[in-house]
Formats: sequence, C-alpha cells, structure tokens
Amino acid sequence: MKVRLLKKTSNELEIEVEGVGHGLCNLLQKRLLEDKNVDLASYNIPHPLASSPVIYVRTKGKVKPEEALQEAVEKARKMNEGFGRELEKALKKI
Repeated sequence: MKVRLLKKTSNELEIEVEGVGHGLCNLLQKRLLEDKNVDLASYNIPHPLASSPVIYVRTKGKVKPEEALQEAVEKARKMNEGFGRELEKALKKI
C-alpha cells in the first residue's frame, strides 16, 4: 500500500491511497465524521479498475487534518481488534 500526498493546508488534507477499495475508505470516512473537529470527510474512486482512492479531510481549524486522520485510523484499528476477539470467541463455541 502506498500513500501519496496530493494537497495539504492548515485545515485540508487530500491523499491518494494505492491498493485499497471502498471497505477501508468507507471505514475511515465514518470514523472521521464522528470527530466533532472534522468539517468534511469524503473519498472518491475515479475508476474502480484503474484508479487509487483519494481521501479528503477538512477540519474546523482546531485540529490538523492529518491528526484527525491518524485518530480515525487508530479508532478503526481498535474496532478491528475488538471484532477479531469477538470472532475468535464465537468460533470457539462452534
């Protein structure tokens, strides 16, 4: 997975992420939108067969957009760890 910075200002961040699809992008967008300091979070996949997703974050100015994105990634990581534990418990019962 490669990440390329496309745009960065004091309250905006736009990155291109190679090798991911809607799953990761949608998860990050949802976690970003839970943050009260995030004004806008979106992603775009220009063409599903030939393009890498572009993730866009705009904050309200209290937090840098890269900090908001890192926090969203951490929330997603913790959520996935929790899911992994619960799945393991459920599979042991079978």
